Amino acid sequence: MRFPFDPSLRHHLFIAVGLFLWVFVFLFFTEPLDIKELYFDEKLLYLPVYSLVASLGYLLLLPLQSWLYIYNARVWKLSSELLMLFAFSLLGLIMVRLVYLFVVVPYEPNPYSLSYFIKSIYIPALLVVLPIVEAGRYGLGRYLEKREEEQKITIAGSGNYEGFRLAWNQLIMISSADNYVEVSYTEDNRVKKHLIRNTLSAVASDLPQLLRVHRSYLINPDHYKYINSENGKFKITMIHDLQCSVSKTYLSKVKDVLNFTTN
Repeated sequence: MRFPFDPSLRHHLFIAVGLFLWVFVFLFFTEPLDIKELYFDEKLLYLPVYSLVASLGYLLLLPLQSWLYIYNARVWKLSSELLMLFAFSLLGLIMVRLVYLFVVVPYEPNPYSLSYFIKSIYIPALLVVLPIVEAGRYGLGRYLEKREEEQKITIAGSGNYEGFRLAWNQLIMISSADNYVEVSYTEDNRVKKHLIRNTLSAVASDLPQLLRVHRSYLINPDHYKYINSENGKFKITMIHDLQCSVSKTYLSKVKDVLNFTTN
């Protein structure tokens, strides 16, 4: 099951900064962990340490997040999101416990036991902090999805026939197939095909950013890899090693757009 996700590390830095500020405000006004016994200047000294730990814990998990995203073929699943939240909670427990023992009460002979610390302090705090983290992550993912949806192109069907919407960077090429056009595109890092009732000329007119290389082929020039010739016949290789012919009629324009030379 897919889950809204923004893979941009820069955007997750914003979440880490927001987490720092939220934890500081939360601790300052709720005063767990014997904070109520601290003077005002001591709060300003110790509370940023807890805030920094929460923010740093989130940042330390970003390599795991990137690995999960790549491992799942750049698809973010609900299971990956739940794993990230669990890892954040576990790492947070370890780091906060160490701060409590070695920074807040380093000389206290009877600090809170681990079980009491988890049950009465950490879990209540986590139930306040975790929804904020998840709200930020979910919000970034939904915003990215909305932005990508707005940037999608539509390959229209003729008459009342249904068209097809996809992101520009998903589209590889379009070929003619009798009274249809066949759209080759990527999804979840795999090549897929979709038939639409229309003519290639109509599609070329609607989407001038596509490059006509043959009377039967339009390509997305962003996904061009290389061109080769054999016995005077030219072929273009696209990503995922999809190939199409280049006719002499369009060869000059293809050379100009794709910036290559031929003998």
